[in-house]
Amino acid sequence: MSKSSLSDTGATMVAPGAPTHQRARRRSKRLKAWFPYLLVAPAVLYLMLITLYPGVYAVIQSFHQVKFGPWQPVGLANYARLFQDHQFWGAIWNTLVIGSFSLVLQCVLALAVAFYAYRDPWVKGWRIIFLVPMLFMPSAVAFIYKLSFLDARVFADLLMRVGLIDGNIAYQSSIWMSRGILILADVWQWTPFLFIIFVAALQGQDEEVEEAARLDGASWYAIFWNISLPMMKPVIAVALILRAIDITTMFTNVFIITKGGPAFGTETISYFIYRTGFKFFDFGYASSASVVMLVITVIVAQLVVKRAFISARS
Repeated sequence: MSKSSLSDTGATMVAPGAPTHQRARRRSKRLKAWFPYLLVAPAVLYLMLITLYPGVYAVIQSFHQVKFGPWQPVGLANYARLFQDHQFWGAIWNTLVIGSFSLVLQCVLALAVAFYAYRDPWVKGWRIIFLVPMLFMPSAVAFIYKLSFLDARVFADLLMRVGLIDGNIAYQSSIWMSRGILILADVWQWTPFLFIIFVAALQGQDEEVEEAARLDGASWYAIFWNISLPMMKPVIAVALILRAIDITTMFTNVFIITKGGPAFGTETISYFIYRTGFKFFDFGYASSASVVMLVITVIVAQLVVKRAFISARS
């Protein structure tokens, strides 16, 4: 047999295998591309089951009158009633006031502590201590503050011992003092959450930019205010949105410390939904309040994050 015929035979023998090898390679690439999604698929499905299904269920329920009997379709009646409910708007106002004060204090404190923890070697060595409040259960923190200010009157007794006051302070008779207790409890526990995020953002910044500014004679405060802080805008926006969403759902502190009083002055939207659904058993009306609050939260969060990223780019 000639060499040419052998080469032709070899060519005919290899040719059928080549497409199979290419198909296997393509399949392997496809599998590599999809493999990360396959790994997270169980977690995504689980989250969809525990979040998407209740959300859809609440939306459907909001168009019905739901008590202990069969569901009665009422259309938009629950929403029309909701927008005329002064207690609902009062709960939104209380949530806004308590949340705004709490969020501003947390952001300022977290930025200050993060600045010193990032720069000062002594503070940096004790960084883990700032995370301790976040490790407590929210219910435990609420009970501690309830005992300190209301039941055991620890704070009032300390003030009496040093001679600043003559008698007990009636916190529950003042709306603003009751709000102050809720704000103080929330700030004490959740400032470390923002602190972790801000420290990570500072450590992730380009050190060469800061070094160049320092060589030009800028102080650490000027570097932080004029360089670090503008670069942190998107991170700060996302962190504040996460905390704002959490504050919107503030329930434990209100339930344990103030019960929404005095005169509904500390009733947040979460406590309003709880009271409507589980005290008056008007589940359809409670669902409509939760849907409205969800829509407001999503819209505000989207606008704030979008604006923060646009300003950071510019």
